[in-house]
Amino acid sequence: ILKGNPFLDELIILERRKWQQMSFRASLKEQVRFYRSLRAKKFDLVFDLFGNPRSALLSVISGAPVRVGFGFRVRRYCYTQVIAPRGGEVHEVDFNLDALKALDIPIVSRQPRIEISQDITQNARRWISALGITNEKVVGLNPGGGWKIKRWPPAYFGKLADELIKLYGVRVLLLWGPGEEKIVESVSQSMKAIAHRIPDASLKELGAYISCCHLMISNDSGPMHIAAALNVPIIGIFGPTNPDLQGPFGIAHRVVRQESVPCLGCNRVTCKIGNICMTELDPAQILKQAEVFLCDA
Repeated sequence: ILKGNPFLDELIILERRKWQQMSFRASLKEQVRFYRSLRAKKFDLVFDLFGNPRSALLSVISGAPVRVGFGFRVRRYCYTQVIAPRGGEVHEVDFNLDALKALDIPIVSRQPRIEISQDITQNARRWISALGITNEKVVGLNPGGGWKIKRWPPAYFGKLADELIKLYGVRVLLLWGPGEEKIVESVSQSMKAIAHRIPDASLKELGAYISCCHLMISNDSGPMHIAAALNVPIIGIFGPTNPDLQGPFGIAHRVVRQESVPCLGCNRVTCKIGNICMTELDPAQILKQAEVFLCDA
């Protein structure tokens, strides 16, 4: 996601998974080497936006004289500037931007962005062109995303896709990531019309396909936030998570929820009552919101 960002001079990768595959001795040696190289860079300032014990410790190991982080538990003592979390519901974007306010740094823009190279974008456009898509509007459907109860049923996505094609003559792209092959297959099998499943793609390549869409309809997921960073209009489908905190960032997007469910936004990873916040959300509700983006009248 961060590669190619013009605002970054260097990316330093903490290869935790690689270390876990090593023997204890080899892993320890690699970690010490990494921490020494980090300290040798003599950073002046650290912002810890992750805020877990490991990142807090890395802030200290860096040797930076100024360390900014959130005041959670014992971790607060790793920072020289502690940010008091706001009360109430605050979107993750604004939550992170509070780190700048701690040092009186002005916020120039609140809009997330992602840089995708021209080559990657052109490859995605060529693939779409090869499907015979010319003047039709393209709608991206993202039926995957995180834990199971966050996901709207694949058959509902299939029904929605059929209605979008029937009413608006759009072409539908099925977006997916690692481990989501069966989900998009279920969507395809439930459809009467044809949707186009994108090829296996990196995050940047996925972003390129998303950038070709006139509208993206998505569960709460990483690809949804990529679309927001690319200024692609979004209809976000939410149930157990809270769109006020994790919704698509920007004013042009819509969120659909089954508002009658009392435990909406529970943030649980399992459900004992049949995941009704998602299963009772009718495709017609999403279709109604799509009209705003797809109707030419």
